[in-house]
Amino acid sequence: MKTTSVLSCGFNHSTLPESYVRPESQRPRMSEVVDRDDLVPVIDMSCTDRNVIVHQIGEACRLYGFFQVINHSVSKKVMDEMLGVAHEFFKLPVEEKMKLYSDDPSKTMRLSTSFNVKRKLFIIGDIILGYTVILWTNMPLNGLLILLLSVSKYCMEVRQLGYRLEEVISESLGLEKDCIKNVLGEQGQHMAINFYPPCPQPELTYGLPAHTDPNAITILLQDLQVAGLQVLQDGEWLSIKPQPDAFVINLGDQLEAMSNGKYKSIWHRAIVNSDKARMSVASFLCPNDCSIISAPKTLIEDGSSAIYRDFTYTEYYDKFWSRNLDQEYCLELFKNDGT
Repeated sequence: MKTTSVLSCGFNHSTLPESYVRPESQRPRMSEVVDRDDLVPVIDMSCTDRNVIVHQIGEACRLYGFFQVINHSVSKKVMDEMLGVAHEFFKLPVEEKMKLYSDDPSKTMRLSTSFNVKRKLFIIGDIILGYTVILWTNMPLNGLLILLLSVSKYCMEVRQLGYRLEEVISESLGLEKDCIKNVLGEQGQHMAINFYPPCPQPELTYGLPAHTDPNAITILLQDLQVAGLQVLQDGEWLSIKPQPDAFVINLGDQLEAMSNGKYKSIWHRAIVNSDKARMSVASFLCPNDCSIISAPKTLIEDGSSAIYRDFTYTEYYDKFWSRNLDQEYCLELFKNDGT
């Protein structure tokens, strides 16, 4: 099982360079963003009636493509330690982080950027768990051990939460609880730790532009102090306020395909602000590279064709990263003829 992690960093300018200014039609338009807590499903995973959890998550997947979970069994201590590790990384000198820079998304250890790194506006890093030790070579041995234990424990607990959610989502579709896990095979796990420093002109750009996730399921830990995640709901952008000790869950493209379009992979984006930095930790569960993604026959109504043709995750992932992040919806390229 491969585990990777991503870290990101942002602006260090008094004005936004012209090359990073979005066309007017593509700017955040914050005055139009909906800010209502009652539109965000919050699901208590400690509920003793499993049928209630299955129903709530099924409705959230069908209507929204995202939800938040509380009482999810990932300990607060582990969550806090993971954020502490992220902050330690971003205290490193730029030249240390730049040693890991690469534009190749297939690399398991890299520093990358959603913009041109030569312009030195954004830095987004990606560090495989087993190699994080190289970033803290001056740290005492006991400190290194604490660091690695913190990250590995977080990864393991979040992975188990992901498995639980996949089982519930399977049941909500009327499938056996292990159906999704069996189709996805031995899942890979990636972790994106994103740091967005203050931006001098946040109304002109994004931390990350609108996109869907190419994986199966995403588990996001938000910075409690600063909101930044927005999701597209019924043609409007909805701000997701951080909830104490909660994770935001969103479905990726693979689960939309497996559900035969019954559940949606949600469009989302990250905005920046002029006053405060923001941190988030996103964990992605991904199908095995050779897994064949297809909708179970029970989800194909009236004997009609599946919406999407069968494909491997490797095929999908390669296609996804051959496009711009906010280009066309990649899953559309995998539709069956006539659907």
